[in-house]
Amino acid sequence: MSSERFSIGILTLSDKGARGEREDVSGARISEMVQSLGQVGRYQVIPDDIETITLTLCRWADEVGLDLILTTGGTGLTPRDRTPQATQAVLDYEIPGMAEAMRAASLQKTPHAMLSRALVGVRGQTLIVNLPGSPKAARENLEVLLPALPHALAKLKGDPSDCAITDEPDTMGK
Repeated sequence: MSSERFSIGILTLSDKGARGEREDVSGARISEMVQSLGQVGRYQVIPDDIETITLTLCRWADEVGLDLILTTGGTGLTPRDRTPQATQAVLDYEIPGMAEAMRAASLQKTPHAMLSRALVGVRGQTLIVNLPGSPKAARENLEVLLPALPHALAKLKGDPSDCAITDEPDTMGK
């Protein structure tokens, strides 16, 4: 496991939260969970507006240079759930295995997990992860990714070490 500390942003997407009508429990829980990874340098609650989301993601990745952006909210099926569309618009590429892992683990708890449209991907050297808005679901989904995040973030920052680690001797070609 990497001992490197990473810069983190937490972006909560909630119309009610942005208007001050709802406390952001998910963002606070996520912040607690990532303390071992690094410092939360940016935190914001904004409305479910594609333009505002894309501008914030681009600013945090390109100008601020965060290593990890965790969004919470807007991954479902309502007309205002626009986080995946905004995220997809700014990504250089997706990391489907991470989103699939979150959905697979969630399916063990609820059939509603299959309705999640959460994405995980990379913009520049920033990993962007969409988490659900529910505090319980955000925690459960982030728990799935936490063991892989230090390695993923180190690779994005240019770690040249081999990814494959095995206790078995290399017998290829022998």
